[in-house]
Amino acid sequence: MAISLGSLNSTKNNKPPIGVIYGVHGVGKTLLASEFPDPYYLPTMGEEPPDGVDMPSPGGAESFEDILDVIGWLLTAEHDRKTLILDSVDGAENLVWRATSARLGLNSIEDAGFGKGYVEADTEWRELLGGLQALRDAGIAVVLLAHTEISRFDSPTSDPYSRYGIKLHKRASALVQETAQFVGFVNYRHTLKEKEVGFNKKVAHAEGSGERQIHLEERPGFLAKSRYSTPPAIIYKKGKGWDELSKYMPAPTGVAA
Repeated sequence: MAISLGSLNSTKNNKPPIGVIYGVHGVGKTLLASEFPDPYYLPTMGEEPPDGVDMPSPGGAESFEDILDVIGWLLTAEHDRKTLILDSVDGAENLVWRATSARLGLNSIEDAGFGKGYVEADTEWRELLGGLQALRDAGIAVVLLAHTEISRFDSPTSDPYSRYGIKLHKRASALVQETAQFVGFVNYRHTLKEKEVGFNKKVAHAEGSGERQIHLEERPGFLAKSRYSTPPAIIYKKGKGWDELSKYMPAPTGVAA
């Protein structure tokens, strides 16, 4: 189809987000994801929601094909779900590697040698991310939960330093970040205060109120991003995360809308 140069179309869209949520241990990533409208929870091996969080689920994904089947069902079946939660994206990575290895006739992703297996895995990753984009196009939000790792970052403009990041192979992490509308790093909100300890000495200690904050703008200490007009960080109380996020990003409508 040729581009109509005479027509003026808006670039604004109201599609719901594909988002990545990761953070420190026990901060409530799954609880935050469960607050998104009408969630459908797809765990990978070893993952489960915390006590008190009840969501419809098809059961655990044991293969790459299981994930694609769930995406296909959400796109074609009659249902009332508006958000897919994949817990976790690093758990899905193991299934991607297994599918890639099977396609190549290998026992392990490492058997391809010289990192070639991870390059080949781009094919499966693009298929998966394409399916998630199709969900977004249909009106379903996607939340990818991720575990956290601390890694060395070699900045071209400063000395190397450590920062929080998503626990994924660097190629997969880049693809996921490119696809996502936001990557949020969740941490407890705390303030540093100084205390006199005598002899004209002061020590700093952290105090917290139990509030959480989801960082949506990258800092030296962590990876984050947002394609929405969000502030650098959003402070929220436990159980009220989506209430705050929904002020800045479109809500999912579901495929029946």
